[in-house]
Amino acid sequence: MKIGIIGTGSMGSILLEAFVESTAVTPSQLIITNKTIEKAYAFTERFPDLKVVESAKDVACEADIMFICVKPLQFHSLLKEINPVLKEHQMIISITSPITIDQLESIVCCKTARIIPSITNSALAGTSLVTLGTTCTAGDAETLHSLLTHISTPVIIDEKITRVASDIASCGPAFFSYLVQCFIESAVRKTEITQDDATKLASEMVIGFGKLLEKEIYTLPTLQERVSVPGGVTGEGLKVLKEEIGDMFDLVFEKTHAKYYEDIEKIKKQFQ
Repeated sequence: MKIGIIGTGSMGSILLEAFVESTAVTPSQLIITNKTIEKAYAFTERFPDLKVVESAKDVACEADIMFICVKPLQFHSLLKEINPVLKEHQMIISITSPITIDQLESIVCCKTARIIPSITNSALAGTSLVTLGTTCTAGDAETLHSLLTHISTPVIIDEKITRVASDIASCGPAFFSYLVQCFIESAVRKTEITQDDATKLASEMVIGFGKLLEKEIYTLPTLQERVSVPGGVTGEGLKVLKEEIGDMFDLVFEKTHAKYYEDIEKIKKQFQ
């Protein structure tokens, strides 16, 4: 099976590296291209057996499954470009949330899916959010599941929750890394701890916290209860968080969805 990656920017490169590192595919199974072709060729220094081609159409001529890792407003023209060489047995996969399955199927003659990865896939962890096209078979679903299981936990989602699911699984690492960064900076400002010590302690705390959840030792509420003893220090800190956070995350989801709907309207005009 040949895997194509069209666009080797941030998410395209994460997928490429994760697939190879996890042994989901070998470099010789990969066919890649990028608008700035030098960025694609740069990967051959580490993976000399992968194949770099000059255009998206060249990828479409050879790959069985293609991950399209370009900006949402570039999709329409790219799909028009590659459709003449696509065959029914092939599959194209969008990794961006504003492009719907219906829009993909309105242009291309092959199978379609949307898979939203996460930066956590670089560590062969986290989720991949999967929405299958109407012509995908049970065999196609199994093929994708087998591929994605090497780098993530695949989760089938309904299109109507695409944005919020992506906010949690894909944007979430950036949101929570910012909160941890603020946590560290506040500790340095308010106490005598150094930046290095605070960063090390906070990083190890996050890693340990993740393992507690992974092993299902605690749920989120029971973890808070276990650490927060009556009249203790943790309880005082939680009081501040409960008072100050308020509707902060409501506003986060409102902003991300507003941008999402703005992108959807722009894309609709292209596909109409």
